[in-house]
Amino acid sequence: MIYQRLRDLREDADLTQKQTADIIGVSTNHYGKYERGETDIPFEKAIILAKFYHVSLDYLAGITKYKTLSQPTRSDRELIHTLALYTQLSPQNQSYVDNYIHQIAQNQKK
Repeated sequence: MIYQRLRDLREDADLTQKQTADIIGVSTNHYGKYERGETDIPFEKAIILAKFYHVSLDYLAGITKYKTLSQPTRSDRELIHTLALYTQLSPQNQSYVDNYIHQIAQNQKK
């Protein structure tokens, strides 16, 4: 999958194989092997290209279809912080919090 993504990103950026090869410091012939899947691209070269194209390594590797990882919003960060605090509570206090949240949710439905 990585070889197809490399080619697609290069073409989307209107770059030649030579230009891309120059960016990562390999010969055009060698870069062409990456795009054809004949040779695995070294991790450090993949990092350079991911940074250059502003995509995640997960995208390059075909793990995700999303080019970039979204940045957490303020509310995401607050939720993560709250969850981190929750995990530090004793099991008894976690139970209190759980019950309180359920009570609030029930009251909100009314």
